[in-house]
Amino acid sequence: MSDDLILAIGDKTLSSWSFRPWFLMKQAGVPFTEEVIRLDRPETRRVLKEKSPAGLVPFLTHGEVRIWDSLAIMEYVSELYPEKQLWPAARAARAVARAAAAEMHSGFSALRTVWPMYFTRENLAHLTTGGVARDIDRIDALWTECRTRFGRADPSGGPFLFGTFSIADAMYAPVVSRFLTYGPVRLSPESAAYMETIRAQPAFLEWGEGAKAERRAAPGT
Repeated sequence: MSDDLILAIGDKTLSSWSFRPWFLMKQAGVPFTEEVIRLDRPETRRVLKEKSPAGLVPFLTHGEVRIWDSLAIMEYVSELYPEKQLWPAARAARAVARAAAAEMHSGFSALRTVWPMYFTRENLAHLTTGGVARDIDRIDALWTECRTRFGRADPSGGPFLFGTFSIADAMYAPVVSRFLTYGPVRLSPESAAYMETIRAQPAFLEWGEGAKAERRAAPGT
């Protein structure tokens, strides 16, 4: 098996699911090759059908192994690089981190539908109807609980949900982007500080520069 990891992603402006494993791997210092498949183009459907097991992005190629789900990609990377400790070490914290990641993976449909990721925009002050306000409240409560119950207690003293950076943080990074794009949103002091932590990370900033470059290169922008 080749040791090279190839992560295929969609547009950095739009593809929140691509952002999650990309952010994780960049933030954790996991080496990989990036392949961008531009979305909403005449050739997109054909290219994805030819390359992606599910016809979607992201997907990870590692030799003969191909993985087509964001959370599964991150679990795979975590097993490849156990020294990166991409889940919390303590059992209770690890269980809650997995639950938080799974909740993001399967939930918050109103937020994801009404507030799609648009990485290069800020302060659009969009509507919070249709269940968006409920999703924001739940995310605020979740972030606050993770920080106060586990983050502060982590020996690392880190500023992430569970102290040390983890897969849970990568799962919620696109939410930070959405809050910046469609906010401002009301958050607890713990959640607001956590949001600022994520937006200041080098990987978050690098993805943003890539999204801006896409917009500059797009016709009519």
